Amino acid sequence: MTTAQQDDSAVIEGRITDEDIERARAQIGIAVHQRDEPWNKLPNADAISHFAWGCGDDNPLFHDPEYGAATRWHGQIASPTFPIATGLDQTPKFTDPERKKLFRGLFRGTGKYYAGVKWTWYQPIYAGRPVLMEVYTQDVEVKESQFSGGRSVKETYRYLYVDVDGNPIATRDEAYINAERHGSKKSGKLAGIERQRWTPEEFEEVEQAYEAEVRRGADPRWWEDVTVGEELPPIMKGPLTVVDIISMHMGWGWGGYGVGPLKYAHQLRKRMPAFYTPDEYGVPDIVQRLHWDPERAKALGIPAPYDYGQMRAAWVSHLLTNWIGDDGWLFEMDLQMRGFNYHGDIHRCTGSVSAKGDGPGEVVSVDVAATNQRDETTTRGSAKVLLPSRETGAVVLPVPDDELRRRGAQVASRKAGRVGEEMRRIHGE
Repeated sequence: MTTAQQDDSAVIEGRITDEDIERARAQIGIAVHQRDEPWNKLPNADAISHFAWGCGDDNPLFHDPEYGAATRWHGQIASPTFPIATGLDQTPKFTDPERKKLFRGLFRGTGKYYAGVKWTWYQPIYAGRPVLMEVYTQDVEVKESQFSGGRSVKETYRYLYVDVDGNPIATRDEAYINAERHGSKKSGKLAGIERQRWTPEEFEEVEQAYEAEVRRGADPRWWEDVTVGEELPPIMKGPLTVVDIISMHMGWGWGGYGVGPLKYAHQLRKRMPAFYTPDEYGVPDIVQRLHWDPERAKALGIPAPYDYGQMRAAWVSHLLTNWIGDDGWLFEMDLQMRGFNYHGDIHRCTGSVSAKGDGPGEVVSVDVAATNQRDETTTRGSAKVLLPSRETGAVVLPVPDDELRRRGAQVASRKAGRVGEEMRRIHGE
């Protein structure tokens, strides 16, 4: 068998190659232009509200400009994970053949699964203020996949979001597992799991949990009143349905996949044919459909369609912002995804205070989790929050380190002109 035939065979079977691993490691630290436009080129009040709506978060701070005007933020602000729906990328496209080759089509045919994310937030996002971004590989780790039974590669990408002056708004360090698809069937790890069937009595408990949700809102949660071991009021999410997936996409867009309907789909099929596989009727459809297509999920050895990791990250941030109130600040959230959240599953998001800084206004640490109706904790992690103090006053927003500020300045200094174009378009000039 020739090298080319071996490469084609690896793609068909979805195998991870040593050559792809080497290329992935060579990409570390190099910013890559994102081919697809952000869903929201310039954040506006509706976009900010639609994103929170898609996450099931009805906090008026994220929906109502008049409500926001009465808070310390002086206006409506975006919910924490909203940056995934915006960010103009002014990174130059690669022109040299070697660089193009380095970034061409890694791990084709493998399954790519969201493994976790670490968010850090430095300032809020407001309507009408542009957000710039860049993305680059931060780390590459090779391991045996517990899920698929084959070899896997964990890639961590850093998304850096900055304002037009280059000041960091947030970083999002997102980890994905590339797993050999053939392994999920062979491992049988998910055998025996069936989609949940709900009795009226069981579902009534879900409804009661929604009714019991508590939001701190305008009543400040003072640093002095928090105690280690304190439980956060839980929030309910689910049972997960196709409507929940659709609603998330309505607020988020397609998450950089470049997916679209009709002619847009035709154009993407030409550009990325490997992103499509025929359904049982012979129609090429996106591999991403395993989030809503039961037959596609079963073909991959998964008992039912499942959510996006970005959804659970938004859900946990909802838990945290409910608890800290309008005057607090969610500084950091680090989550690991430890299992699938299937259609029909609920997730009860919970948290408890694990540590508290030595003085007024210091960081409060919180352990967080999301648990389904099978008592499986599919999401676990930690968060750091800042709360107002009766002694020292309002929260002081965190300051990025010098390295991040320098990188942010480079992001803002790129002269692609897209920010000006968007501002002129919005203002009709």
